[in-house]
Amino acid sequence: MAEAEAPERRGGGTEEIAFEEAGLRYEVDGEIATITLNRPGKRNAQTFATWSALAGIGENLPERVRVVVVKGEGPSFSAGIDLRMFTPEGVPGQGSFGSVARQDSDSLDRRIEQAQQGFLWLRRPEIVSIAAVQGHAIGAGFQLALACDLRIVADDVRFCMKEPALGLVPDLTGTKPLVELVGLAKAIDLCLTARVVEAQEAYRIGLAEQVVAPAELARAAHDKAAQLLSTNRDAAVATKRLLQGARLRTLEEQSAAERTEQAARLRALFAGS
Repeated sequence: MAEAEAPERRGGGTEEIAFEEAGLRYEVDGEIATITLNRPGKRNAQTFATWSALAGIGENLPERVRVVVVKGEGPSFSAGIDLRMFTPEGVPGQGSFGSVARQDSDSLDRRIEQAQQGFLWLRRPEIVSIAAVQGHAIGAGFQLALACDLRIVADDVRFCMKEPALGLVPDLTGTKPLVELVGLAKAIDLCLTARVVEAQEAYRIGLAEQVVAPAELARAAHDKAAQLLSTNRDAAVATKRLLQGARLRTLEEQSAAERTEQAARLRALFAGS
């Protein structure tokens, strides 16, 4: 791992207040950024402000960051959407789903797209994202975990795709990784029954890479980050890019992509020799 630096607390003044209102804490320590969902009294329920703040972090992530850890404060990772968003009053200063639904089609589409931006950046090739998940990971919480490249879970984890039971669909970029991880039939089962998946099943079907005791979760995520930082940065970026594109390519196309990436690496490694 790179030499440790003092944690860089993002914000100050209005930016710090914005993170607090969004229920997030954000720190950068060397090559590792840590995002903490920080509304433990509400089981880290998410709002429009949460998604906007997550998108802002992605837009302004320092170039030196290679690993992003997403975790939750308290006993739950995230119990999903703040239920106030379903009420006529909504969340103070943010509105409600009802007010969003009354917008014209283009505005409604843009609002959903803006929320998705808080999740999409976690898949960028230049970083590896780790979700450290304990307790409830429901709906939007499940989708935030799915947005990350790796999931390390506590043995008390409870995944659930709740949206269809609420008359909604999962729209925070979670459907594609879910199908890719567990297959179409299992994804249909999980979504359309809205049933709970606990730790051992999550590990067995590919939703989790590692299961640990709750007290060991922070250390497990830290150790995984250290392992990831031990590889060459440029090689890691190129390899992740190759792996992400593999499902969309034929074997011949993937072989050609490997040749292109390797040629670039060889030229970089032996430039001037």
